Amino acid sequence: MTTPINRLFRLQSRPQGAVTEKDLEWIEECVPEIDEGQALVRTLYLSLDPTNRVWMSQLRSYIPPVELGAVMRGLGVGQVVESRRDDLPVGAYVLGFTGWQDYCVADDSVLEFPFTVLPDPLPAPLPAFLGILGHTGISAFIGVELGDPQPGETVVVSAAAGAVGSIAGQLAKQRGARVVGIAGGVEKCRHLVEELGFDACVDRHADNWRELLDDATPDGVDVDFENVGGPIMDHVLGRLNIGARVSLCGLISEYDTYNEDSGQPGLRNANQLLMQRATLRGFIVTDHVERYGEIIGMIAAALGEGSLTYDETIVDGLENARETLNQALSGGTRGKAVIKVASPVD
Repeated sequence: MTTPINRLFRLQSRPQGAVTEKDLEWIEECVPEIDEGQALVRTLYLSLDPTNRVWMSQLRSYIPPVELGAVMRGLGVGQVVESRRDDLPVGAYVLGFTGWQDYCVADDSVLEFPFTVLPDPLPAPLPAFLGILGHTGISAFIGVELGDPQPGETVVVSAAAGAVGSIAGQLAKQRGARVVGIAGGVEKCRHLVEELGFDACVDRHADNWRELLDDATPDGVDVDFENVGGPIMDHVLGRLNIGARVSLCGLISEYDTYNEDSGQPGLRNANQLLMQRATLRGFIVTDHVERYGEIIGMIAAALGEGSLTYDETIVDGLENARETLNQALSGGTRGKAVIKVASPVD
């Protein structure tokens, strides 16, 4: 009988810029054995998120960086293939930190976020639990709720064609706001306006994107759903209205370039938070675990009635995770980026 192989990525160095083969090494090892209180989970789908890049660095975060030599951390949907714990039966679909590997040991002592068994029967395809019905959909919901857009107000969403931004814009529209997206490329902007219902979208690749954003927000900005940071966030801050709200979900433009000695300039328009008496609120989705069921239920209902839709970029093959993450960070994917690692077993 052939011994099953566990293919995986180990973090060997802190990336400087895009993630390279030197940073994330592709390795094949034996599948780990389990002890009492553990289960063996086969990864089916792996979520690729900007926070993956944060965890590779030494940036201060809400959980510690991945240690050098360790399997790359990542959220995934898997199937239990062997178990010595009653709460994770063989065959069950589970959501948790599978890591960038074929097989992982489900041992909740490793992280404070335990594996969760998905409902049976499944109300949606498995990748949806890493996107619209998972942490990205919940992030969009919470960020819009914190921004509290009112009918007639102007909401700007950066990285609007991404997993979170595309949903946040739709949710803001449902509240009666005027929604302006910022995305990379003419086709993404067309998709957001014509298919997802945004009122306008600015191509960040355009040389005159600042002027285009000014034209798209003639009455200023009441809510900024911020995913990008850098020059885009700085310009949006300069257009805030009195009493504006900034929901700080991410700073994706800075994750590839984080360096304490980089000397990069800060936000020149941060003073507008004071001058316009604005509120900036950062949030992390895991701070709202007690609301997951409630929020997922509302999102699922919206999907069912057709008032909400979502995009996915699903790439086949775990070996493609590193390059796909680089593409996602540079804007080369649309919607939620997911790696298909394996097919379920009946």
